[in-house]
This record gives sequence, structure tokens and C-alpha cells, in this order.
Amino acid sequence: MKSAKYEKRFDGRDWEELRPMNAKVGIIPRADGSAMFQIGKTTAYAAVYGPRDLHPKFMQNPRTGILRCDYNMLPFSGHGERVRPGGSRRSKEINLVMQNALLPVLDLTDFPNTVVDIFVDLPQTDAGTRCAAITAASMALADAGLSMKGLVSAVAVGKVGDKIVVDLNYDEEAFEGGAADIPVAVIPSTGEITLLQLDGEVSKEDLMKALEYAKRAANKIHELQKKALKEKYHE
Repeated sequence: MKSAKYEKRFDGRDWEELRPMNAKVGIIPRADGSAMFQIGKTTAYAAVYGPRDLHPKFMQNPRTGILRCDYNMLPFSGHGERVRPGGSRRSKEINLVMQNALLPVLDLTDFPNTVVDIFVDLPQTDAGTRCAAITAASMALADAGLSMKGLVSAVAVGKVGDKIVVDLNYDEEAFEGGAADIPVAVIPSTGEITLLQLDGEVSKEDLMKALEYAKRAANKIHELQKKALKEKYHE
């Protein structure tokens, strides 16, 4: 089946161009670590608490601390219908996705029987929410001073019509000619991929091209993450 033509991006960007980005750390005073990451009209705030004792005790791991993630899109944050408050199947899935994407850089073996909690709120969304959440959470963990082997940088790539693009927005996800959304998380310092999901259909060749784009985009996000951390600690 031939893909529909996608001649020009809805917002005028180049195929590999990210939306405008902004990042800050240390923005929530009582958190052990915190960060904000904004890409286009999607904004994620992350707060880290812990390591702290985990209760009930039967959930504790005597060999290491555990990581818990809480992803929350706020009501009226984005396109379409009002987001219902409280946990949904989607938010529970993204909690697990975030946990799996972040654990490879985190060493909690010095904190047995404890928990590190990450809370991510998204007050404004326009696609790429799980990637923004992971990117903000990674900075917040670093801000909390936890032992990490690197930062995690996440971006959605995909195929819109007949084109491979970086950082899809809502209009591209909803493209009538067909779209495939591929959230990817990378540890830029090692090149390791910690998240790869696919919503839609792409050929193997297009997937490999999209992953090349994702790694290049992750390197750009990584530079912004490092800059935000350096700005706080050089004050």
C-alpha cells in the first residue's frame, strides 16, 4: 500500500527539526530533585522524593532501592476531551514505560529497602508526552544527586504519510494519510536505547532510518539537559 504524500510539515519545520525546547532544574523547593522540560506546547514537570523507607515492608527489596513513577496529564491539558483525573490504564502503562526507560542509568544498590518516587505532571500537552516526561524525570534524578551512569533523552520519531520525521506534534499524529508514532529513549553517552515503542506500521528500512533520526535528536536534547544542570550548579 502506497503512503499518502506529506509535502510539508504542518508547522513548517524541517523533517529532522525539533520543536523549540526549554529545560530547567531545581524548580520545586521541597523536592529532593526537580526539573521542567518543554518541547513545543508539551510541558513536563518532574519531582523526585527519596530514597526513603518503603512501606509496607513486604514491598521492600533488601538488595536495592526501587523506582516508582507517577505520570499525570492534568485536566484540560491538551487536545480533545477533558482528561479524567486519577489513574487510567494509559497512565499506568506510561508509569511502567518510564520506570523501564530510567532504570538502566540508575544505581540504587546503596539504598536497600527504600523507594525513589518520581512524580511527573503535564499541565500542557501537544504530543510527545511520555518522551517529555522521561526527559524531565532524568534531569530531576540527576538534580537529586543520585548515582547515574548517564542521562536519558527521549523523543518521538515516526512516519507521517511518506516521510520520516522527528518530534511529531498532534496534527502529525492525526494525519489522515496515516502516521506511525515511535517513542524512543536513548542514553546518549553510550548509545543504548532504553525505550522503543511503535504505534502504527513501518517497514524495517523506515524503522532503521527513524532510529538514526532519534539518536541524532536525542543528542541535541542531551546537550540541553546538561546545560540546565550546569546552569544550576554554576550559580
